[in-house]
Amino acid sequence: MAHINYNHLYYFWHACRAGSIAGAAEALSLTPQTITGQIKALEERLQGKLFRRQGRGLVPTELGQLVFRYADRMFMLGQEMLDIVNYRKESHLLLDVGVADALSKQLVSKVLETAVVAEEKIHLRCFESTHELLLEQLSQHKLDMIISDCSIDPTQQEGLFSVKLGECPISFWSKQLLTDRSFPACLETRPLLIPGRRSMLGRKILNWITAQGLQVEILGEFDDAALMKAFGARQNAIFVAPALEISKQDGIYEVGRLDAVSEEYHILFAERMIQHPAVQRLCHADFSGLFPRQSTDEKKPA
Repeated sequence: MAHINYNHLYYFWHACRAGSIAGAAEALSLTPQTITGQIKALEERLQGKLFRRQGRGLVPTELGQLVFRYADRMFMLGQEMLDIVNYRKESHLLLDVGVADALSKQLVSKVLETAVVAEEKIHLRCFESTHELLLEQLSQHKLDMIISDCSIDPTQQEGLFSVKLGECPISFWSKQLLTDRSFPACLETRPLLIPGRRSMLGRKILNWITAQGLQVEILGEFDDAALMKAFGARQNAIFVAPALEISKQDGIYEVGRLDAVSEEYHILFAERMIQHPAVQRLCHADFSGLFPRQSTDEKKPA
């Protein structure tokens, strides 16, 4: 059996992704006639139609969908291979990092300091969003790594790794010292700001409040930790922040610490990033000085 022409397959793959011959031709800097001819040759080789017309565009037939799924995996794997073997050859190592918006930016910045060293010219690009959206982008190879408060289930996310860096104690804070009631009853005396319930920490705190039987007034939920801190200080509200983030110079008082709740820090990355030097440093770094309750890795590649 003769081998398939991978140029034909590559042009078909681009046409599928673009949804039109014109879109594929523009992406590849070729004429539409060239793309059409290559796809026709592939159809003859496979003995079946790969596209059908739908309005002004093209949609793959059942055969086309099958071929596209294989082509997509093949060309994505090829790109991963190039990414890995070219790490040490590039003058600048690109590292696209997604950061879960609920995390402390102060602690995240200290984690990133470990990834970036002076002797390696790493070009760092950071993006902020929810864990769910970042994980989707990581799965689509649009991000190299995520720093999040959630880990992943390796049995459900094939090809992704999760390493726990550590965890940070969580406290409630206020601009004014609260003396009228003891903790945690004092949380009922002021409006409360908490992380959004979409985040792992937000759900943990809501569960803790319910378990304590507290009748609190939740003024707001914030996906952005820095915004919650700033808003809480201006509104004279009680807010949540990692115990290590607030300094005495901030003029903010600790209302009470949650021993049962902590904010976890994980890095998530695809298999293709295992040999990236920045990821290697993070996987093997000792963060016990940053996170007092240092934990072991959940899944750490060799």
